[in-house]
Amino acid sequence: MKEELVKIMASGFLALGIARQTQAQDAKDPYPSMAALDQYLIADRDTEIALARTGAPSSISHDATVMVLTPHGFETGAEGKNGFVCIVERAWTSPRESVEFWNYKNRSPICYNPQAVRTVLPYTYMRTKLALAGKSKDEILDGIKTAVEKKELPALEAGAMCYMTSKHAYLTDKGITHDGAHTVAHVMFYTPRIDPADWGANMDNSPIAIDPRAKNDPEPFNIFVMFAGSWSDGSPAPLR
Repeated sequence: MKEELVKIMASGFLALGIARQTQAQDAKDPYPSMAALDQYLIADRDTEIALARTGAPSSISHDATVMVLTPHGFETGAEGKNGFVCIVERAWTSPRESVEFWNYKNRSPICYNPQAVRTVLPYTYMRTKLALAGKSKDEILDGIKTAVEKKELPALEAGAMCYMTSKHAYLTDKGITHDGAHTVAHVMFYTPRIDPADWGANMDNSPIAIDPRAKNDPEPFNIFVMFAGSWSDGSPAPLR
């Protein structure tokens, strides 16, 4: 009986050790690969269109073209007339270093201005095409790199920017603001690969930031983030 008890206890400690090791691994890499496709899709097309339009103030998004994600890629959900395009991006647009690259909970409403539609949005479309084709993170980013080298993707156009001011976004599992929200109102500006210090990015009390994780991404531009003081519906938004 004593020997059996020792064996049971030993087995329990082994199982506990394995569980702790697994939990530690999960915490380090919670989304190691792409989940089932339906977890990234929004079942109701009108719901996705409405969510995409929250990316920018209605004065902009009301007349924007809206794209919706399907199993075959982004397709037009609503035609617009002001040159802007609003979509709900998924986590595979994240930087290479992000542990949430395959986070199926990510929903990122974003509205691109005409310059960004022509020269930034194609990168999102290509990432999405490769993700839906079952490519790994490295294969997706290597594919973008190859396309850039072969000049199969457009060069950045001056003035490219976008709005991400939806209070309904889910950008990350981590709390971003002081109240623990999973999003923050901001606009983004695209520039060539310049020194972030030229914009004062990430300096004390600066409203401009740049994600240092993106330095290893294949897209040939910087993305400068400026925090906004209001959501797309005009209500106050915490700066961080």
